[in-house]
This record gives sequence, C-alpha cells and structure tokens, in this order.
Amino acid sequence: MSPFMKSRQLPDMDKPDMDKPDTEQPDPDRTGEEGTPGVARVVGRVRVHPGVARVAARVLTGLAAVLVLLALLLPNNLTDPTVSAFLRIPVEGIVAAAVLPFLPPRARRVAAIVAGAVLGLVTILKFLDIGFYNELDRPFDARLDWFLLDDAEAFLRDSGGQALAVGAVIGVILIVAAVLVLMPLAVLRVSRPLVRHSTATLRTTAVLAVAWITCAALGTQLAGAPVASRSTGELVYSHVKQARDSLRDERQLAKAAAVDPFGKTPNDQLLTGLRGKDVIFAFIESYGRSAIEDPSMAPQIDAMLADNTSKLRAAGFSSRSAFLTSPTAGGGSWLAHSTFLSGLWITNQRSYETVTSGDRMTLTGAFQRADAWRTVGIMPGVTRAWPEGKFFGLDNIYDSKHLGYQGPSFGWSRMPDQFVLESFERLEHGKPGPKPLMSEIILTSSHNPWAPLPTSVGWDQVGDGSVYDAIHAAGKDPHAVLRSTPEVRGDYADSVEYSVNSLVSYVTKYGHDNTVLVFLGDHQPIPKVAGDHASRDVPIAIVAHDPAVLDKIAPWGWQDGLRPGPHAPVWRMDSFRNRFLTAYGPQPAAGASPSPSAP
Repeated sequence: MSPFMKSRQLPDMDKPDMDKPDTEQPDPDRTGEEGTPGVARVVGRVRVHPGVARVAARVLTGLAAVLVLLALLLPNNLTDPTVSAFLRIPVEGIVAAAVLPFLPPRARRVAAIVAGAVLGLVTILKFLDIGFYNELDRPFDARLDWFLLDDAEAFLRDSGGQALAVGAVIGVILIVAAVLVLMPLAVLRVSRPLVRHSTATLRTTAVLAVAWITCAALGTQLAGAPVASRSTGELVYSHVKQARDSLRDERQLAKAAAVDPFGKTPNDQLLTGLRGKDVIFAFIESYGRSAIEDPSMAPQIDAMLADNTSKLRAAGFSSRSAFLTSPTAGGGSWLAHSTFLSGLWITNQRSYETVTSGDRMTLTGAFQRADAWRTVGIMPGVTRAWPEGKFFGLDNIYDSKHLGYQGPSFGWSRMPDQFVLESFERLEHGKPGPKPLMSEIILTSSHNPWAPLPTSVGWDQVGDGSVYDAIHAAGKDPHAVLRSTPEVRGDYADSVEYSVNSLVSYVTKYGHDNTVLVFLGDHQPIPKVAGDHASRDVPIAIVAHDPAVLDKIAPWGWQDGLRPGPHAPVWRMDSFRNRFLTAYGPQPAAGASPSPSAP
C-alpha cells in the first residue's frame, strides 16, 4: 500500500482515536436527538451504547421539561397553595409550543435561548418575591429594593454570625448562576422534540389551548388555584405596573411635601400645650396589632398591658391608646419612623431619601423649632453614618457607638432595651438643663430573630452591660432563625413583653409630674408571626402625669389604658403629626389642610 493510501486510512473503529478531539453530540435539529441510529456515540473518551444514549437523552429532555414547567408555575408567594400551583396549564408554555416549530432552525435556537434567559430572570424575580413576602409581606421592587439585599446580609451576619452570612451569599450566587445557565439550556433542549415531532406537538398544543380557554372561561380552580395559569405573564406585568406606580407616588409625594399646613406657623406658637414637659417618643420594634389580638399571643400580651396600665396608674400616670396603620410590615422600620414624624406616606427608599433631603418640618423638628426643648435621639440600631438625623431636628444623637455598651449582642439587637433606657437617663434625662427634653428613642430588643432574649435586671445593676453576659449565654441559639410557628410566636411575645415592661418600668422609676410618653410599634412582625394577610396596624399609647395633657386629645376618642380594643380608632400613621400639632398648638394656617398627604 502506498504512503498516500496509508495517509487516507480510516482509524480503527474498535479504538478511540487519541489524535482527534472528543466526538461532539450530533445536532438534533439535523440527525435527531439520539444521533445516527445504530452507531455507538462517544461522550468525552467513553463509548456509549446507542440504547443507553437514547435513554440518557430522553431523561435529560424530561428533566429539562420539568425544570421549564416548574419555572412557569412557581408561585411568587409561598403562602399561596403550592401543590395545586404545579398542576395547572401555563398559557406561556402553550404559546411557546405553538410558535417554535414554525421558526427556521437558527431563529428557533436564538428564540429558545432568549426565552430561557428571560424565564431564568423571571424565576429569580419569583425567588426574590418569595423572600420579600416572607419577611416584609410585599413583593420585591425591582427598581428600588436592591439595597435591601445588603441589609439582609448584614442581618444574617448580626443574627447568626459571619459564617452564616458568607454561606448564604455563596449559596445565593450559585443558585442565580445555575438558574441563568440551566434555564436557556433547558428551553433549547425542550424545543428540539417539539420540532422533531411537530405534528404531535401541534395536536397536543391545540388540545391544551382549548382546555386552557375552557378552564379560564369557567373559572375552574384546583385547591384554590386557577387551572388556566397565566401567572408568569401576570408577574411581569405586575412588576412593570409597580415601577410605574412608584414613579407616580414619588411625584405625588414631592407635591405633598411642598405643602405643609404648619410650615409657616410662628415658632412661639408651636406645641404651646406641652411647654415645660419632658416628651418622649419611643418606637418599639415589630410591636404590631397581632401581638394583642392573635389568640396564640393575646393572653400573654393583654395581661402584660393590663398589669402595666395598673402600675402607671399607681404611679399617678394615665394613658390612652389606639391604632395607627404603618406603611410597612415585617421590616423597613425607618419608613415607619419617617412617616410618623414627617406626616408623609413613605413606603420605599426613594421616597425616604426624597423627604429626608428636603426641609419638611418633622414632629421632632417642631420641638427644635419651638426653641423650648433640648432634642435628643437614642438610636441603638444605627451602626453607620446617619446624615438624615439632622432632618429630624435632633440636637444630639447617640447611636450604637455612643451609648457605652460593653455587653454581648442579642441577635440583631446590639443591646437590651433596659440598657438603652438607663443610658438615656445617664447621658441626658437625668442631667439638669435650662430646658425640658424632647427625645426620640428606638427600642430594638423585639427585633427578630428573637433569640437570645435579654431579661430584666435591677436598674442599679445595668452598669456598662457586662451583667448581660450570663443572660446571653443562657439564652437560645441565635442561629435558630427558622423555627416552628408556635415557638417563634412565643419568643416574639416574650420580646414585646420585655420591651414594654422596660419602658413602663423606666417611666415609673424616672418619670415625674411633667413626663409625657408617646410609644408605638413601627410595624407588624414578619408574616410567620403576624399571619398571612394581616393588617398593618400597630398599637400607640400616650402616657402623661398631668391630666390636662390627655384632656387635649379627648376628641380623638382613644380608649383608656395601654391596650386598644378591637373598636379603637385606626388612623394612617402619616396623619398623626398634624393631629398632634393641632391638639397641642394652634390650628393649621388658613386654607391649609391637616389631612394625610399621601395616596
């Protein structure tokens, strides 16, 4: 045989050709998914029997179809019926199956990859919605909420440690990468048998389309979920609408912020009904209406509120209470604080930044403007620079670094509420001054995950917080963030009891004839505690030693005591500022309305 013929000799079919690259899978668009019948396939450097290859290919195609179907039917809120959600007919899948077989090969591959990428992004959006519904009782805002992911990482780090936070971040990155890679590949793979068996595809698609239209017309449901599903398309539409609505709300908020019925009130006419009083505005983290009305928590909390009402009365204090509707739930405390103090309905970070960068007079700022009080902020949850503090009219701000705490952190909460209140007494309230004191105090011990929890100690034992070392060591493991609902509700109720007890104990010990306390919850706890679709109402109470203080709010119709009953008044949180300034000062300027300012 000539050298020329040797060079054209075929390789031995019984041995893999080590000089050539690995054999690639044939293009199913040309040869079929299993390749050429009867010819063994080479995957990598391993020869695979054609029967095994066909089975493996079909399994992969089946898994790809399941992945696509799960992505189309996955609900964005796991409070919805999840099992029945995956037994529906997705209209998006019907449309894709009807369109893809008619596209040219190149266009079909591009369309499948693009559709898969979009479906991957929508799936990630669903995961974000699930997390936000679970924690904040609302969907993720794709325009405004990205910064909250950093807050979530910080919460995990503070609550469960650095290892938990790092592990969670790595896990999220891997899941996102897997979804964005696998989903286009899955759609592309599913598209191939649709084309190869185009006749059966079109017949099946027609049957499913008729079934979908029939179920949609009849409103057919399975375990509460509509059989005719269009959830993926509706999700995309709802998020587009959400972005559009938030832009509209921002414009309305900017207009409302520019119209302040008290903006031109002379300083010496502000808050004349409270001159000479030490006024405290205290926010209790996650203290919501569910705490006093949910059957699993109400007996404990109601008994605690009744007991503290009696203690206040014995010390010469009276109290009135009602409900306010918060703009947020589960988290976002700063949105509630700024809504309460500014009199504007603030529901997202962009609105918060817009308002706090302006010159709107806040409720606390009114005390500063009146020039009859020293104004102080006690902010144990603030761990970074907080330039917004100036907007709230606070002369001095004590954050987590300025309270002198030397004890352990209790979950997310840097320090126990009793220490915060004792520090307030030591740093400001207990010092004589030429003016009375107006203070804003944030109490954080009732912030989730409610483990471990501090317990009360004697006020003379608080010191620098070292006394809490043993209490912290005896508490529950902070890694136990996900627990059974009954257990977590019990821990939440214990935390609210601790916070309210600490505040009332402080007033009865350090309060005096001119003390006025306004305390309220900032928002409801997470849905796992408050329940699905709970209201956004929070309790609020005003406590005063001087009867004249409560006489001025008699027209409000608030109920006696610290516990508002089921028929107590319910106001939007943004309405409180104007009502309060009206009750303890002059009427709004002529032609101005003291009504709430937001949609």
